[in-house]
Amino acid sequence: MPQVKCSVANCEYWAQGNLCSADEIMVEIDAHSNADYKTEFAAENNSHQDKASSSSETCCLTFKPKNSSK
Repeated sequence: MPQVKCSVANCEYWAQGNLCSADEIMVEIDAHSNADYKTEFAAENNSHQDKASSSSETCCLTFKPKNSSK
């Protein structure tokens, strides 16, 4: 099985080396499906973060926040 890279560090399935350790990954069409990613504008998006509170803040429906009490 190919390795899946992930930078959402607070996901239950995030593993060392920015890898996803989930047994399954759900892929869904989203609002970005028709976006043109051939051009990059660095100053346009300064809201980079490595944590999310829900799957809707990621491009991954498998996302599950880590239990913070661990």
